Amino acid sequence: MASAFLKFSAIILFLGINAGLAVDQPVTEVCLGCLCQAVSGCKQGLQCDGDACGLFRITWAYWADAGKPTIDGSSPEAPGAYPTCTNDPGCAARTVQLYMNRFAQDCNGDGQIDCYDYAAIHKLGGYGCKADLPFKFHNTFNQCLAYVASYQG
Repeated sequence: MASAFLKFSAIILFLGINAGLAVDQPVTEVCLGCLCQAVSGCKQGLQCDGDACGLFRITWAYWADAGKPTIDGSSPEAPGAYPTCTNDPGCAARTVQLYMNRFAQDCNGDGQIDCYDYAAIHKLGGYGCKADLPFKFHNTFNQCLAYVASYQG
C-alpha cells in the first residue's frame, strides 16, 4: 500500500504543480491518495473497465457532475474526452476536486466536512453519502489514513 500511495502522491504533486490544478482543492493530497488506494489500489495504468475509468474509477456521470474537465482545455464534447481525462492521474484528481466542490457535505454527522466525508461522497455519490460504505473500501481507506498518520508523527 505504501509504495502505491507514495507513487500516486508524487504523480499528483508533480501534475498539480506543472499542470496547474486551477480549482479549489478541498481534498488534501493525503486524502486523494487514500481514496485512490481504497478504490483501485492506485495501480498505475488503469484504464476504463466497465463503466469506470482510471485510478479513481470515475464514471461518466461523476465526470459530468464535476463539469466535464478536460486536459489542456480540449472540448468536453470531443470524442474520448471522458476516458482521456479520467485515465490521466492529474485530470482525474481535478475531477475529484471539482466533484467535491459541488457535493461537499457532512455525510457522517460529526459537524465537519473532512476526508471521511469526501470518501463517502466519492464512493456513494453526492446524494447517497450518508449510507454505509462497503467494508473493503472503508477498511482500506482507514488503513491508508492510519499508515500516513503514523509517518506524520
